[in-house]
Amino acid sequence: MSSTSGKINISAVIPFYNEEKTINEIINRTLNYVDIVICVDDGSTDNSINKIFNDDRIIIIKNDVNRGKGFSLRKGFEKSIELKTDYTITLDADLQHPPELIPEFISALKNFDCVIGNRLSNLKDMPVQRILSNKITSGLLSYKTKQKILDSQCGFRGFRTEILKSIFPAYTGYEAESEMIVKAARNNLKIGFVNIPTIYGNEKSKMRPLQAIKGFIKVFFM
Repeated sequence: MSSTSGKINISAVIPFYNEEKTINEIINRTLNYVDIVICVDDGSTDNSINKIFNDDRIIIIKNDVNRGKGFSLRKGFEKSIELKTDYTITLDADLQHPPELIPEFISALKNFDCVIGNRLSNLKDMPVQRILSNKITSGLLSYKTKQKILDSQCGFRGFRTEILKSIFPAYTGYEAESEMIVKAARNNLKIGFVNIPTIYGNEKSKMRPLQAIKGFIKVFFM
């Protein structure tokens, strides 16, 4: 958390699109563990933006239209770099990522440059199709990067802010999360993992399977 000098040490980047039911809670819980929350509204068409409460520790960035998760993450990263933070956490707005685990990510970042949540240590609550797609993409990325990638699709991540520019995603969709792993490996960055629970509610995934597959193939051959 922030030092007595007022420096912002930890930021959380939360990209969201039509999350009016959960955005308030995820921000409120996250603020217990970080100094500032950077919310990136990816062109929401619901009432999400009005659900965000006023707080000096909340920054809101709005995309004019729905541009994709990769685009939104990059906007959040740019703001975190501008703020000269030490650590940047990313988590989804749908309550699948418990902010209470942020301290574990920060602790792991003492030894790694980036840390990814690993849900594959407990698969009982993960849909079968997600298990298969994750194992396949994680296996392929392990082969490509020559590092053991335990969970390539998890958006709950932590970074030393100083390394973000070297892994900025060029792709704008969900494939950007795989792209960042590839770029981290190419830059000889140390990638670590933190076990997190698998949480799926009644929310409808915004990921389009065919589009996601096409995006991953582009990343794999980049």
